[in-house]
Amino acid sequence: QVQLVESGGGLVQAGGSLRLSCVASGRTFSRLTMGWFRQVPGKEREFVATIRWSGENTYYSDSVKGRFTISRDNAKNTVFLQMNSLKPEDTAVYYCAAGTIWRTTTREYEYDYWGQGSQVTVSS
Repeated sequence: QVQLVESGGGLVQAGGSLRLSCVASGRTFSRLTMGWFRQVPGKEREFVATIRWSGENTYYSDSVKGRFTISRDNAKNTVFLQMNSLKPEDTAVYYCAAGTIWRTTTREYEYDYWGQGSQVTVSS
């Protein structure tokens, strides 16, 4: 089992920045592929970013590419999502996810564990 706890969400003005953190416990973090997803009420959860267990491979959705950066610190069992140039359409609940798959993936079903979510609100 893996427990994931997100933090760092909040309210920010358009053009601002936030950094989400997700701390994992319960399993060897360095062996896990990590991902970030987001969901708006009434819509399906969507992929945001993913990073391979080694940190050498990352992949982003087109909507955040160039503005968001995913990174990880395996010594601290933590994955980060640095969000810059935020837009009102980035408003959502952001979820951290962990998977035992040994590559990056955008597919929800390939992630085995999920955090509780962190609200990000971007005002115009």
